[in-house]
Amino acid sequence: MKKLFDSLSEFSSLSEKTKKQYIELLELKEFKKKDKIADLGEVPTKFYILTSGVVRSFVTDEKGKEFTRSIYIPMRAIGAFSALVEKKPNEIIYECLTDCKMYVGDFQKFKALTNRNMEMATLYSSFLERIYMRMEKRVFELSVLDAKQRYLKLKKHIPEIENLIPQYHIASYLNITPVQLSRIRKDLYKNKLT
Repeated sequence: MKKLFDSLSEFSSLSEKTKKQYIELLELKEFKKKDKIADLGEVPTKFYILTSGVVRSFVTDEKGKEFTRSIYIPMRAIGAFSALVEKKPNEIIYECLTDCKMYVGDFQKFKALTNRNMEMATLYSSFLERIYMRMEKRVFELSVLDAKQRYLKLKKHIPEIENLIPQYHIASYLNITPVQLSRIRKDLYKNKLT
């Protein structure tokens, strides 16, 4: 729990009373590689806080091709937020890429807590701002940076990414083919040696 509250302190400080109320909403659960925590078409009710492992969110086109939207590492909140807020069927799949441990909470109970507890409302507001900034940054990176620059940013954010998940997921996240990723990695390795 200390790790959880340390990460939450980035957003807002919480009193012991508020921490206790928040803890009561959460349950630590284990998930296996390939488990889906939010699947296409279901109306989600839960949010997740990843404590170990790697999760991705992705969409598929009409031909079944997958496009990785986000990669999540520990101490990140995860959930089909649009579908949670609007109480509608989910359009994005969230899948464990490794075995994972997550705190699981009921979103409506969390929202009720934010309505009666100003500290939690401030935390939620700060969290939503951070999500917006991350999405804005992601759109910027896809729009402005070339594939090599996007790869280097990802490596800076998750240094051991190649040891954690398959290359095709990394390529999909970078919006390139696995062949392009292989060329980028080969070029970087070659330049490092010369």
